[in-house]
Amino acid sequence: MGSPDRGSVPRFWSVAEAKAKLSEILRLARAGEPQTIGSEEPCVVISAEQFEQLSQRHLGKFLIESAPRGVELELPTRGGDRSDPFADF
Repeated sequence: MGSPDRGSVPRFWSVAEAKAKLSEILRLARAGEPQTIGSEEPCVVISAEQFEQLSQRHLGKFLIESAPRGVELELPTRGGDRSDPFADF
């Protein structure tokens, strides 16, 4: 696996590499570069500052900020002939 060239994000580390290079992984994470450890069930190391920013984000704000812009969406008609999708529950 191994770490790619400097400047590529994200970086991927095997668990063995991560154990040997923990200081480097922490330094890169603190510099704003997420570090991925493991391949089967990977974990991501980010700075405490980034974690705090992500933790305080509200779902509604996220949905508004990430909504597609300049794209036509096909919406279903609101006519009375639509069935109730929850009728069978």
